[in-house]
Amino acid sequence: MIRRLLVAAAMLGVWACGQSADPDATTNRDTLTRRQKDSIVSTMPIPGASGIRGAQTAADRAAERAQRHDTIR
Repeated sequence: MIRRLLVAAAMLGVWACGQSADPDATTNRDTLTRRQKDSIVSTMPIPGASGIRGAQTAADRAAERAQRHDTIR
């Protein structure tokens, strides 16, 4: 009996959190691009964060190289 009550309360809580005050309102919660997020993370003092900066640099170089190859006539 208590288990059913707890499950019902949990389901009600999840349902209530999913409701918005205005059903027609659209929210854009994620306005940063993946690259912007990675740039922010690369400046944080966490292990491996500097590797993100190196990976972005390598990706930029590869994109530039591909662009040069695409423009060769």
